[in-house]
Amino acid sequence: MFKALSDPARLRTLIVLASGERNVGELARIEGDRVGTVSARLKVLLQARLVRRRQEGKTAIYAIADAHVLGLVENAVEHACEQH
Repeated sequence: MFKALSDPARLRTLIVLASGERNVGELARIEGDRVGTVSARLKVLLQARLVRRRQEGKTAIYAIADAHVLGLVENAVEHACEQH
């Protein structure tokens, strides 16, 4: 899990998902990346059980896996923003 979180791009994806569910196209647009790049990133996050996926027709919708992951992301961002 921490290996998956160690990549800044994957952490950014989780931060975006903290505000709500998104599909790959939306994530790619928000993050300024290619759909294939975002899909690969999501695959790692899925394998680490940090995100969940559900189907809506032909579209896969991604979200933070649960409240524990959301808390972990929020704490990491809060800690990074603290003045030392």
